[in-house]
Amino acid sequence: MEQRIDAILSGSKTVAVVGISDKPDRPSHGVAKYLQERGYRVIPVNPFLTEVLGEKAYKSLAEIPGRVDLVDVFRKSADVPPIAEEAVRIGARFFWMQEGVESHRAREILDAAGIPCVMDRCVKKELAKREKQPRTQGGTEWPGTSSN
Repeated sequence: MEQRIDAILSGSKTVAVVGISDKPDRPSHGVAKYLQERGYRVIPVNPFLTEVLGEKAYKSLAEIPGRVDLVDVFRKSADVPPIAEEAVRIGARFFWMQEGVESHRAREILDAAGIPCVMDRCVKKELAKREKQPRTQGGTEWPGTSSN
């Protein structure tokens, strides 16, 4: 699992955050801001918002122009399978279900499409943990960081 997470974090530059909130005290907002501050392009996905963190918000993954590397989901577990199907349709490279979000049906959909997936983990915590690893001992370069 750790190698999968490494590959997802280092292989992603554009992250669609599904279920993002515009309220700074919400976990989805804090995680998206953290990613943005570290050089990831964050694309908000929430049908009730027009903009979050200075980025245009989209009603669905299908409305996003251009490529999405990682779909990061902040929704109830029961809501995830259709999001996974949409991620497959748009050609997302990776899929992440945040802490407390697990869907084995979504994982089946993603596995069938060959899309690596993580469940029930916080992308912010995983990235922070990896940022603390020494670069000289095989640490991976993450967007927005440098070993210089």
